Amino acid sequence: MSRSFAQLARHAGKAKASILVEKEPLESPPLEIHTLGDNQLRKSAKRISKVDESVREVVRDMLRSMYTAKGIGLAAPQVGIQQQLLVIDIEHETPSTPPIVLINPEIITSSATLETYEEGCLSIPGVYLDVVRPASIKVSFRDEMGRPRKMNADGLLGRVIQHEMDHLKGVLFVDRVTDKDGLTKELDDHGFSAQHVTPISA
Repeated sequence: MSRSFAQLARHAGKAKASILVEKEPLESPPLEIHTLGDNQLRKSAKRISKVDESVREVVRDMLRSMYTAKGIGLAAPQVGIQQQLLVIDIEHETPSTPPIVLINPEIITSSATLETYEEGCLSIPGVYLDVVRPASIKVSFRDEMGRPRKMNADGLLGRVIQHEMDHLKGVLFVDRVTDKDGLTKELDDHGFSAQHVTPISA
């Protein structure tokens, strides 16, 4: 997810990762972020059966690639890795604050209250459009050490988690946009095609 959401900073739950990398852009990030139209983005990710050092190394590479792209969230399928793995850092400007790692995340409950807010995506750079999502969620997952966790999240964090979890099902935020004319124009303006959108209901 791209970082245009700084004013939505309230969130609940503590799940900070013990994995730290420099929050600075690299000249050559370790992973390529695939963009709209690439079939890699439409595949369903598989659960991770064992959380080991190889998974943690993928986490580090994902974080380095996310920071280089100036993002606040990245899902493994965006870099061609079909595993249920997310990295999130809504406090990207605070070097000492660790990111959040979610492995095999599942939404346990979501609020009946819905909120509309503008979203962007590292896989569709430059495109920002309104999306309707539940205002708050409760999510279960495993952290980077394989420990089971649960977390309540609302505001920016809740939205980013939902956005990134969509990637694990091959869903992009543009699939949820209801303003079709605005969507087509915004995509055209940034060199993308609406034919690569798979509309779904919010």
